[in-house]
Amino acid sequence: MSHYTRPLNRQDYKTLTLAALGGALEFYDFIIFVFFAAVVGELFFPADIPEWLRQVQTFGIFAAGYLARPLGGIIMAHFGDLVGRKKMFTLSILLMAVPTLAIGLLPTYATAGLVAPLLLLLMRILQGAAIGGEVPGAWVFVAEHVPARRIGIACGTLTAGLTVGILLGSVVATLINTQLTVQAIHDGGWRIPFLLGGAFGLVAMYLRRWLQETPVFLEMQQRKALAQELPIKSVVLKHKQAVVVSMLLTWLLSAGIVVVILMSPVWLQKQYGYAPALTLQANSVATVMLCVGCLLAGLIVDRVGASKTFIVGSILLACSSWFFYHLAGTHPEQLFLLYGLVGLCVGVVGAVPYVMVRAFPAEVRFSGISFSYNVSYAIFGGLTPIAVTMLMGVSPMAPAWYVLALSLIGLGLGIWLRKEIPAVSSAPAKA
Repeated sequence: MSHYTRPLNRQDYKTLTLAALGGALEFYDFIIFVFFAAVVGELFFPADIPEWLRQVQTFGIFAAGYLARPLGGIIMAHFGDLVGRKKMFTLSILLMAVPTLAIGLLPTYATAGLVAPLLLLLMRILQGAAIGGEVPGAWVFVAEHVPARRIGIACGTLTAGLTVGILLGSVVATLINTQLTVQAIHDGGWRIPFLLGGAFGLVAMYLRRWLQETPVFLEMQQRKALAQELPIKSVVLKHKQAVVVSMLLTWLLSAGIVVVILMSPVWLQKQYGYAPALTLQANSVATVMLCVGCLLAGLIVDRVGASKTFIVGSILLACSSWFFYHLAGTHPEQLFLLYGLVGLCVGVVGAVPYVMVRAFPAEVRFSGISFSYNVSYAIFGGLTPIAVTMLMGVSPMAPAWYVLALSLIGLGLGIWLRKEIPAVSSAPAKA
């Protein structure tokens, strides 16, 4: 039985489980900062500065993690294409776990003065560099381990794992805020989620010792078919089409999650007057359904291909988001159903890495995905909240219009993929 047609075996499931677990814990480490941004801002900046300046500085440090993603991702991808996927896959989780643990141990402004926010900024930059290498590296790693006709479900499983990391952060933040008083959190309770994240990350790194290098990389190494020139140079000069498609797909992925999952709870509170606790519960339902959607997208794309998956998925995303944003106010009893449905349809993003993995040849695959994904994520992941907030000054339904625009992009890509970007095998091209 060929590598293409064989079913998933025990080693494949082990690889997927460990990769998804590590990805979930690493994403938890990266996202947990935002849940405790308010208390961190109070503790790491002078007490006598205006509140708006404290918030700007705090979210500036949060944003530094996003800005560090492209550089960290490109450097790690460079070595991933030259010395091995597994080494960088293990390094990325170490680079995330140590700074997260360190944040939980950092002195505050009252103890260390200006050194405190500078150390916090450094830790966030290291976290950003780590996540920039983790996500593209994880997609490449699992895609090159499984049979070619199982790439979709492998990447979808990993993307679902990353989403679980967001859900885990939300659950931990909720537990700490309900079990501890405001004063207890201020006095040290805020450190708990960072210490937990660092410890979890170190455990995940230990578990990754049992992962094996990808068969694709070993074959390239054996045939001396590794990239002969700087991988990123080859990507930019020879694979422009794949880069553009991958960047548009990343926009769909990042903006869909940012608008629907991260921004909608606050929008529901302000627009329709929902209680914060209720919107967070509904958000948890949507996040769980997003995980399910990523898995479904992975299964479907393996069966019918990227074109049909994105055409149908984008139409469903447009319809479900329109119903959600317009009916949530008049049908509060349907909030969980509507939010869960749109969360499921955002799951079309689970098919995004399938296209990116197949768009680049194995020799420069890690660098190609990392460059496209991280640069696009830094731009659109950072600008989407600003753009949507500004558009809300024109129309309170700006999130609905933004998701509709994303759906049109997804539909256009689905139509275009019918004839462009030929399927690239998970194996390297033969010499």
